[in-house]
Amino acid sequence: MADEEEIILSELDDEELVLQMHDDLYDGLKEEIEEGVRILLDRGWAPYDVLTKALVAGMTIVGADFRDGILFVPEVLLAANAMKAGMAILKPLLAETGAPKVGKMVIGTVKGDIHDIGKNLVGMMMEGAGFEVVDIGINNPVENYIAALEREEADILGMSALLTTTMPYMKVVIDTMKEKGMRDDYIVLVGGAPLNEEFGKAIGADAYCRDAAVAVQTAKDFISRKHNKLAAG
Repeated sequence: MADEEEIILSELDDEELVLQMHDDLYDGLKEEIEEGVRILLDRGWAPYDVLTKALVAGMTIVGADFRDGILFVPEVLLAANAMKAGMAILKPLLAETGAPKVGKMVIGTVKGDIHDIGKNLVGMMMEGAGFEVVDIGINNPVENYIAALEREEADILGMSALLTTTMPYMKVVIDTMKEKGMRDDYIVLVGGAPLNEEFGKAIGADAYCRDAAVAVQTAKDFISRKHNKLAAG
């Protein structure tokens, strides 16, 4: 087919290249994303602009289609993987340039639960939105969460559970945070298939997020409110 001719990324102008990268992210094309990132950097783009205009903007489209049921978990994981490859090139450069961080999140699955696909997806999508994410893995007792929050000076705690039997452990973590007088220092987001909004409220979380796209939007909303409060204070 004539219209299937190979697109040469380096021959596209900046605007076309960014749009092409959005498409490549959507299709989960890791090598193309790496190439696109390098081309933009070679053209003198600031790492933060590459991150926001090419990668984050592309993942926003992926997130919206995932939310609307057009894309499914395997495709989103591929897109997130491609984004991670681009991020790997940008991370050291962003650290050097002191790019503004949206916020920092500690995320992990609770004690007794070893499910991690949903958690990994949230972590990847959060990174795609410009957050710094520290993933503490699966089967986390309360001590792990507390230690990670303090060590990382995070803004957000994300907890995930896929079993009805492990859901109540989220309350143990939140109650421990209250006992230590640190609950109000963090935005606590919870998620996982058996959870719902009522459960999130009942255990004292700030919000229940039904999927990764919602988690990203919720995190952004809370962070901007926090910044506005600080500015007003």
